[in-house]
Amino acid sequence: MSTYSTPSTTSTTSTQHSDYSTPPPRDYSVPSFRSMSSSRRITTAEKQQLLHSLSTHKVNTINELRRIERAFAVLGDEECAVAMTAAWSYYVNSNSLLAELRALSRDYPFSVECLEEAKRRVYTDPASNRSWNLCWLILQKIRTDNLIPYFSHLQASQPAMWASSTPGGYGHGHSLRVSEEQVGRLAQAFVREWESAVGILLRGWEGGEPVR
Repeated sequence: MSTYSTPSTTSTTSTQHSDYSTPPPRDYSVPSFRSMSSSRRITTAEKQQLLHSLSTHKVNTINELRRIERAFAVLGDEECAVAMTAAWSYYVNSNSLLAELRALSRDYPFSVECLEEAKRRVYTDPASNRSWNLCWLILQKIRTDNLIPYFSHLQASQPAMWASSTPGGYGHGHSLRVSEEQVGRLAQAFVREWESAVGILLRGWEGGEPVR
């Protein structure tokens, strides 16, 4: 059985890697804040109501948060930006992002390890201060750093995925051998479902990305 490297805590853009080693972080760019603006400006009363909904976490789904984010983008208000920063952080750290990704990948549940690695890379990436939106940064990091192929193969290689069989070779006792081809096919199934889930969530920002 081949040995596959695990995620490094100090990945750089010069990291050498095979198809299944941890891919290196990569830079990404975001367009201007004003590309998010819509035609309708909310009232002061509506703004206060939305701020209250965010602070009390009554709103905590990606579609609802995007709706508020678009409304706040028209205002260009610092109070709104601070509230959205906190709301997106809560959304990620309360596992709501993972829950929505897994709701979109029911056959092959999205990898928590992939999500945590993307989060770690966002926290260590200086470019991350260009956006208040932790959710968007993490989804972008998953895509731009090409994390899904690595973690899909890692997941598909786990003995637990194969019951009494052992990926890549014979295990203890009477475990049956699972070929690399079988592991590869399962990994591709993970890739398709996980990439689709990330793409669906990122679709909410097709009109413009959230930057400061």
